[in-house]
Amino acid sequence: MCRLFGMHCGRLPMTATFWLLDAPDSLRLQGRRNPDGTGIGVFEPDGTARVDKQPIDAWDDTDFARDARTMHGTTFVAHVRYASTGAHTVANTHPFERDGRIFAHNGVVEGLDALDARLDELGARTLVEGETDSERVFALITAEVRRNCGDVADGVNAAIGWIAEHLPVLSLNFVMVTAKDLWALRYPETHPLWYLERADRVPGEAGWDGASARIRTRVAPSDDDHRTVVVATERMDDEPGWSALEPGELMHVDRDLAVTRTVAFGPLRHPLTLADLEPTASASQRA
Repeated sequence: MCRLFGMHCGRLPMTATFWLLDAPDSLRLQGRRNPDGTGIGVFEPDGTARVDKQPIDAWDDTDFARDARTMHGTTFVAHVRYASTGAHTVANTHPFERDGRIFAHNGVVEGLDALDARLDELGARTLVEGETDSERVFALITAEVRRNCGDVADGVNAAIGWIAEHLPVLSLNFVMVTAKDLWALRYPETHPLWYLERADRVPGEAGWDGASARIRTRVAPSDDDHRTVVVATERMDDEPGWSALEPGELMHVDRDLAVTRTVAFGPLRHPLTLADLEPTASASQRA
């Protein structure tokens, strides 16, 4: 099962080194179970989107380790891939970037002919460069945001609502960021999605004495002492504050790190189970 990671740093640019490399269940470690691709996307301090990805295992990817230490920005998305649709190519590797947004997904969406037809109706088929269901979902979100005059929440609701009504779906979990905002969706209950709100740390307060894994493996004070919101497929360390999103819940984090959670989507019309998938796709979705 592909693993997702997202982080919002508010107005203070940081790196995501701890979570990507040093956490007890870092994304790099998760990559050993998801060997088909790895990528990191970030909005740099000047608002520029940067995506670096390769169709290889994060554990063996020296670029991933370098980027995890040097990419510096306000919002991050990272992904390690266990392929269910599409070859092992850069075009099929997450995350994807369009219109000032970076996106990564885990799960399976079928009925891609119908989805392509919908993209054709919206004049958005050219947004898809690869073969994956994930990139097509992002293309539909992009098209609907454009149709809704740039309103991301309305675009997401329109796109995911259409998919839920028309296509067979196992899971539509995603993380998407701009330079100022983060969105995360868990839908339906098939795969978990967790989030952690971290308050500023003050020297001398409880938890600052080296007891936690994060403090023991500190990379730089600026990466560990300031307020952040982290989203991940798995709880990545032993912090007690991890909370699970509810099925159908869309979370939004703004640049002041205010978190809004809305159960936006009800039951799928055409839900899939692992038994409904062909063997390769089914194997890719097991925890």
